[in-house]
Amino acid sequence: MSKIKRHQIVLLCIVSLLWLDCSLLAKKKKLFVFTGHTMGTSFTIKVVDDWQKEREKRMGRFQGDIEKLLGRVNGQMSTFIDSSEISLFNRYRGKEWFSVSSELVLVVQTALKVSEQSGGTFDITVGPLVNLWGFGPDPSADRVPAEEDISKKLTQIGYRFLSCRLTPPALKKAIAELYCDLSAIAKGYGVDAVAAYLDSQGARNYMVEIGGEIRAKGKNNNEIRWRIGISAPQAGGGVQKIINVTDIGMATSGDYYNYFEKDSVRYSHTIDPRNGYPIQHKLASVTVLHPQCMYADAYATAIDVLGPEDGYDFALKEELPVYMIVKTDSGFAEKMTPQFAAVMK
Repeated sequence: MSKIKRHQIVLLCIVSLLWLDCSLLAKKKKLFVFTGHTMGTSFTIKVVDDWQKEREKRMGRFQGDIEKLLGRVNGQMSTFIDSSEISLFNRYRGKEWFSVSSELVLVVQTALKVSEQSGGTFDITVGPLVNLWGFGPDPSADRVPAEEDISKKLTQIGYRFLSCRLTPPALKKAIAELYCDLSAIAKGYGVDAVAAYLDSQGARNYMVEIGGEIRAKGKNNNEIRWRIGISAPQAGGGVQKIINVTDIGMATSGDYYNYFEKDSVRYSHTIDPRNGYPIQHKLASVTVLHPQCMYADAYATAIDVLGPEDGYDFALKEELPVYMIVKTDSGFAEKMTPQFAAVMK
């Protein structure tokens, strides 16, 4: 082969590589990160998109749009805001239909469905008991309520005392004292609402996280599924397990952050609606996967109340991908449903 021919081949290869590099550069994805505070916690949203000026300019609007969207959710569902729809409904003492937004009805409708499925272990009317134990909007000093106070509050709760309708959107209570607390489902709904907004803007790869509740779609900026860490249920935190997910919602419930101790007894913020007391079993943490984060959020609370055995049986019955961290005499043990194991493959 002549030197001229070899030179032509080398030059052709260089030109081809340069074209390939330019082609890859044109397809390069950029990671956009949005952060802020909502619902008494923080949020982090990551969007992966093409490296294009027009896309980057559009991304610049996302922060404001997302904050406005979450502000609306807060104004509908937060018991920490006196003027929110749910707070106004809680103060309402009538038994007629009370007008609210269709978004609030959707969340209540979902909550009532999970309540039925779980035999009442998930119950958004548990609020009076949550407040009595000092875990509500007005936290009290760490104290164990009197038994008669717990018994009285038990007569004021029950998801069957609550009704909802979509047309026109409204809620109704059967007893005047009924009080709803959406803290175990509202963050999940907020995640879904942000995901719906991103979908409407044409985003194909994103991760939305609000207070540990997550929705992931597509791939991250390394072109692989989103890597999500599940917290270790122990002092000092850390990561217990890392999972790779896509096109799924995820929520975790546990008693290792919000609790108080009295006379060497630990009292969790998770109250069992069936007896009015904080949970006392060995389930330290439960993570649930579901296409809708709102459902994952509610199911995680229901299973957290049920405990490691009954909760696992419930997850199997509902065919839920569930991952548990259970306390043992020597530390912690992991337990997962076949559906969760299948997602991890």
